[in-house]
Amino acid sequence: MKQDYNFKASKIKNISDEEKVSRRKSLNLFLETGFPNKKNEDWKFTDLNTILNKNFDKITNNFEFDLNKQLKILKNFDHNYILLTNGVLSASNFDYEDENKIEIKDFKNLEKDTSYVPNTLTLLNNALSLGGYSLKVSDNYKFKKPLIIYNYFTDNLKNIILNNRNSIKLNKGSELTTIEYTIESTQNNFIKNTFDTILIDDDADYKSIFIQDSKSNGHFYRYTKASLENSSEYQNFILTSGLKFNKFEIEVNLNKDKGNCSILSALNIAENEHQEIKTRMNHYAPNCESYQKIKNVVNENGKGVYQGKIFVKDVAQKTNAYQLSKALVLNDKAEFDAKPELEIYADDVKCSHGSSSGSIDMDAVHYLMTRGIDAESAKQFLINGFLNDILEKVPNTNIKLFLQNILEGQINGHKKN
Repeated sequence: MKQDYNFKASKIKNISDEEKVSRRKSLNLFLETGFPNKKNEDWKFTDLNTILNKNFDKITNNFEFDLNKQLKILKNFDHNYILLTNGVLSASNFDYEDENKIEIKDFKNLEKDTSYVPNTLTLLNNALSLGGYSLKVSDNYKFKKPLIIYNYFTDNLKNIILNNRNSIKLNKGSELTTIEYTIESTQNNFIKNTFDTILIDDDADYKSIFIQDSKSNGHFYRYTKASLENSSEYQNFILTSGLKFNKFEIEVNLNKDKGNCSILSALNIAENEHQEIKTRMNHYAPNCESYQKIKNVVNENGKGVYQGKIFVKDVAQKTNAYQLSKALVLNDKAEFDAKPELEIYADDVKCSHGSSSGSIDMDAVHYLMTRGIDAESAKQFLINGFLNDILEKVPNTNIKLFLQNILEGQINGHKKN
């Protein structure tokens, strides 16, 4: 069944005539092609159009919601926060910081240049984005506490698509850790289409963590474009188990000397869930490093996908790039697909890529059983060990403990009775 699209660019208020024209153009281009399917190489393992046809009888952006939400703050560790209601900035608190060094505001109007369109979902975002947030950190300012980005979704999202756009800029020598955390989710089917732009200037350090602590019928897509300058660092941790459909596309441009980027993921994919990560590491400058480790545990009727490409330009000598995906596939009805790629035009580099998948090591299970552990607990112990390896690179002890508890809850929540 073909979806009934009810997309209204006219719903977007307080924008210029020039932007209205640009939005209408993007919307018309999207309507000519629709949602991605397997004919697109970047979606070769996933027919999003078919998935949405199966779960939605119509899709619209025409709805209203209240930004007032009483926030229940995490008590695990001190932190700053911003609250996003359906992706729109609705509250913020930076009590632990020098607020003169931080700029936070609504990101309502698109940047003038919307020519960067990696796929049709970006076109739709260009056309219908309700905004999000824009965060800028001043030169040499190092956040004293992490920033939690609380995601809250209202109850009236049935058949709704949310389009949001966010921007983070770290100026020279600054440091920031963000944790994007879904605190409450409607059980209705909805789509969340996000476009993030991240700029990390010379000697700046940015760590981002994505976690999901509840089941959701949401269909999430996120495109992140990150640019790194001289001696800058970017780490991205993904722990988003529990979503019905979730795809991250992450493009990182290592533009200047000695940039360093890591992408690490630990996902426990439950029954009828789809989790996908696609990365592209563009090494445009010499002496840069990239590190990717993607781990999945796929349960019955779950599907995991990883596509990763390392691109090394001819001038990017002394590149050190590593890419690995590993999956535990727990039964015959679980699926994991991988497509690692290298495209290298420089000759003095260290680059490697690989992918493996298999079942739980039954010899290890039997060994644990000889130590008095029952079979189910032994398997659970091995799954925990397999995924927790990713968290070893989290430098903050309190955050690491918090993430370990979240990950354990995700694994136990997906355990069969």
